[in-house]
Amino acid sequence: MAKLVLVPTPIGNLEDITLRALRLLKECDLILAEDTRTTSYLLKHFEISKPLRSYHQHNEHKILEDLIAELKQGKKIILVSDAGTPAVSDPGFLLVRECLRNGVEVETLPGATAFVPALVNSGFPCNEFVFMGFLPQKKGRHTKWQQLKKEERTFILYESPFRLVKLLEEIKENLGAQRMVSVSRELSKMFEENKRGPAEEVLEHFKKKTVKGEIVVVVEGNPDNLPEGRQSTETDEEEA
Repeated sequence: MAKLVLVPTPIGNLEDITLRALRLLKECDLILAEDTRTTSYLLKHFEISKPLRSYHQHNEHKILEDLIAELKQGKKIILVSDAGTPAVSDPGFLLVRECLRNGVEVETLPGATAFVPALVNSGFPCNEFVFMGFLPQKKGRHTKWQQLKKEERTFILYESPFRLVKLLEEIKENLGAQRMVSVSRELSKMFEENKRGPAEEVLEHFKKKTVKGEIVVVVEGNPDNLPEGRQSTETDEEEA
């Protein structure tokens, strides 16, 4: 039966893939991969041999119509990104939307994504949070910071290792040197690192080293912007 299946892949440790994901990868007609080299390594590790096709931000508009046509012909197609869940700061949204518009079934498996373990590791309230992904590089970046100054919920950012120091400088400048921050790097991998503390302290830590790997930055919400009498999750729980 025609179906698009979004399959999360490990963000580092290959043992994190699910049994269901492996079964579906073996059963599908075609795998769409953000980077075929990365996905080929994954498939080879699990001894899976299936047709692979590139699907990334530079070609997703061009091949969208052809993919819908193949799905309507009855193909079962799987979409993966290099790591984590497709469409979460990765290509996938356009294809999912077009499938739904054309009556093609879409199924998304639960599984790996970087921001959830980073959020839980941070120790910040996670009953409510905002996932921001990558901030705009130029246009709109200042406006985003103005919005985040008022944000009372924990918020999560993705960033390149090459721009981490700049991001931490912006957090210090816009939110204050003492705003609590947690930076998670290389989650689930051998050199995983979680650095927590005031923005000023975390900034100085990463200024002294060469930063590599995938980065997730979790920032504590603005406690001054919470309604009176609701300064923390802990207070709410005590009152309950």
